[in-house]
Amino acid sequence: MDIAISGAGVAGTALAYWLRRAGHRPTLIERAPSFRTGGYMIDFWGVGYQVTKRMGLEGRVRDGGYDIRSVRSVASDGATRAEVGVDVFRRIAGPDFTSLPRGDLAAAIYQTVENDVETLFGESIVRIDEHPDCVRLEFEQASPRDFDLLVGADGLHSNVRRIRFGPEDEFEHYLGCKVAACVVDGYRPRDDLTYVTYATTGRQVGRFALRGDRTMFLFVFRADRDGGGRTPRDELHAQFDDAGWECRQILAAADDVEDLYFDVVSQIKMASWSDGRVVLVGDAAACISLLGGEGTGLAITEAYALAGELTRAKGDHRRAFSAYETLLRGFVDDKQKGAQKMLGFFATETRFGLWFRNVALRTMNHLPLAGLFARTVRDDIDLPEYEI
Repeated sequence: MDIAISGAGVAGTALAYWLRRAGHRPTLIERAPSFRTGGYMIDFWGVGYQVTKRMGLEGRVRDGGYDIRSVRSVASDGATRAEVGVDVFRRIAGPDFTSLPRGDLAAAIYQTVENDVETLFGESIVRIDEHPDCVRLEFEQASPRDFDLLVGADGLHSNVRRIRFGPEDEFEHYLGCKVAACVVDGYRPRDDLTYVTYATTGRQVGRFALRGDRTMFLFVFRADRDGGGRTPRDELHAQFDDAGWECRQILAAADDVEDLYFDVVSQIKMASWSDGRVVLVGDAAACISLLGGEGTGLAITEAYALAGELTRAKGDHRRAFSAYETLLRGFVDDKQKGAQKMLGFFATETRFGLWFRNVALRTMNHLPLAGLFARTVRDDIDLPEYEI
């Protein structure tokens, strides 16, 4: 089948890989003028990691990843308030665990298809018309084209979801926070293989030293969704200028960065992930938010499952779409609930909450107690071995 995929991110490129292996002809449609990198540091484990192993990418994931030793919480003067060794999480999640920039993982997946799959960069869908035997797409620039199926893999703010299913506000559940991330060259100080966090009420900033004398920063803060008309950089300054620690120094460095990732922290909840010949995957279907720590892995898993179910159904898209959602719906719902519980860790509302957060971090160093959190880390799902 000829299958259009809107979005050349993690979900879209992983889906293109599996569809091509299954004998289909995927076409990626990406609004950006070229492949996009950037984003924030992710912990990568579970079923998503298992799928990348089936793609033959484990070596590249390991080479690009970082074996983080600890997560450290510091006071305004830089003194350590709490520190937890990441080995605790590795023992819970298993040996298939690493941390790496989201954009690096996306690039590794895209390189598996870039020479074999048609990609329309700088293009966007403006109209979707379904017919009995195809779906016709109209584009901002290119001529209309017919496809057998359309997949929306275009993220939290999905264009396909908006056109086909309805406005974003019908499905988005804003969690009361915003996030920003960037990478800066030559920042000092550096703490290799340690994720250093600093939190005040309603705000947190973290830094991690990357290879090549680069440092990645992640900001999370509670705020109204509309931002009062301020630019992303203005919002960051309003939140962190007087927050203490290294915040002013970090903001000064971030001001010179062109590629600043900035977005709301939201979840997407839908009654159905498909409609006719159109289906959604990844954040477009059921974003769990960065608070869950596993959104990228879920996107890869959904891509694999969708391609696999299309193969099992021998091209019957209605049967395949139903089986794909039945397999993953409950699993993803549980991940969304788990992510909501992490809001207090990333953006603690009270001073008591900050104190309790540090106590909890120290407690996590004891494996029997850390096991209480295992349910949020382990992936309780048996992923089928599809014949693709």
